[in-house]
Amino acid sequence: MSLSHHLAEFNISRMIAPLEDPRMAEFVARIDRVNAIADAAPGFVWRMQTSDGDSLGIRAYDDERMLVNLSVWQNIEVLFDYVYRSEHQESMRLRRQWFEPMIMDSMVMWWVPYGHIPDIMEAKMKLELLRSVGPQPEAFSPRRLFDPNGRPLRLRQGTVVHVDTDPGYPINTD
Repeated sequence: MSLSHHLAEFNISRMIAPLEDPRMAEFVARIDRVNAIADAAPGFVWRMQTSDGDSLGIRAYDDERMLVNLSVWQNIEVLFDYVYRSEHQESMRLRRQWFEPMIMDSMVMWWVPYGHIPDIMEAKMKLELLRSVGPQPEAFSPRRLFDPNGRPLRLRQGTVVHVDTDPGYPINTD
């Protein structure tokens, strides 16, 4: 979609128990495979991990049971292909076994200049912006998408379309 921007994505999840707890064993057993699928996915740019490649070892909040994921993708379509059309989908289906329901938004997306790698502080600020004022071009959710120029988007059968060129679809204002 954009040669000048990439899509940053940040999500948080609170585990039902510490990683060492037997209830988390299946999740822990899956994580390396799910991360390898992301790393090899078309359109994948980068994901946050420790220097030794541990994606579960990053703590951005005081709560030790809060996991975070920060990644960068070429565009919305490739991110959604990975999340909803790869083996990752099975983990999404099973997430309630491992994570508590989140009352507030737990995923935020925003456009970053090509080559920019966001840090955890930027990601936390974007999530807080989404939570405090709702979806907007600077911080949005899967429910309300925007292009790098701030134009509203929607997904139609896996393809992103501008809502102002899709007359059969009303603009979502919630």
